[in-house]
Amino acid sequence: MIKVKLSNCTDVENVRRGTMLPAEVREVEIEALVDTGATMLVLPGPIAERLGLPVLWYNDVRYANGHSARVARVGNIRFEVLGRSMTCDALVEPDGKVALIGQIQLEALDLIVDAKSQELRVNPASPDIETLDLYAVA
Repeated sequence: MIKVKLSNCTDVENVRRGTMLPAEVREVEIEALVDTGATMLVLPGPIAERLGLPVLWYNDVRYANGHSARVARVGNIRFEVLGRSMTCDALVEPDGKVALIGQIQLEALDLIVDAKSQELRVNPASPDIETLDLYAVA
C-alpha cells in the first residue's frame, strides 16, 4: 500500500487558466494497493464520484477468479506518487473498497516494485526523472 494523490485534471487546467481557485480543485489523497497483475489504475466508485471524473466509455474486464464484467472507464486524472505524476484513465469498481495501481502507472512513472521489502520505489537508475523505454524500428 502507498499513498497517492489524485486530482481532476480539468480543475487543475481551470486554475491555470484563472477560471477556478486552487482551493476548488477536486482532489483526494488515498492509500492504493500496488497490483502488478492489474493493467491500469482502478478506483472505487465513491472516489471517482468525489473527483467528478467523466465516464469515457465502458471496458470489459477479467478478474483473477475468471469472472468477467463491464465497468466504467473514467478519464482526465492527475495521478501523483513518490514525487512523480502523470495524466491517466481509471477503471471504476462501483463497490470497490481499495484503489489499485496497475502496470500502466508503474511503467509510465518508471517505478520498481521491490518484492523483498514489499515497497514501491523510484527506479534507482533514474532517480531524478522517469526514463521511458523507446525502441525505434528501422
